[in-house]
Amino acid sequence: MPQHHLLFVNLPVADLGRSRAFFAGLGYPFDEDYCDSDALCLRLGPTHYAMLLREDFFAGFHDRRRAPRGSVETLLCLSADSREAVDELVDRAVLAGGRDVRTEDHGFMYGRSYSDLDGHIWEVMWMDPQAAGAGPEALVGASVDGGPGAAGPRDEGEMR
Repeated sequence: MPQHHLLFVNLPVADLGRSRAFFAGLGYPFDEDYCDSDALCLRLGPTHYAMLLREDFFAGFHDRRRAPRGSVETLLCLSADSREAVDELVDRAVLAGGRDVRTEDHGFMYGRSYSDLDGHIWEVMWMDPQAAGAGPEALVGASVDGGPGAAGPRDEGEMR
């Protein structure tokens, strides 16, 4: 099985300065050694990065048409240490100009997602460490109703 030591997700952004301010406001640092007028290197963890690339620069890395604005081209899922940490990060993202997209609560697993200023969807998930350690078989049938807003669209055109 292939083993990867680093992860770099590349995302097109309309305005590097605006993206820098947004993610810095959420508490994320940047690796300045890899930031310039074309790209920002957003540090997501010790070996996980998001390269925020100017749209025209991003286009130079592939030969395909970019997904139209408003389309979902990818979903980035990041772990959190607690349910409270999930809420804190997503709430900060929404206050900074992002959009609350979805909440999912299964009791043992809780997540919320937001879209950033360029429409990229970031899902932040927490899973109970005991439940995660027990493996998927132990989770069968453990789903809990997420309450209002957890099932079905919240607004027209919005994901649940």
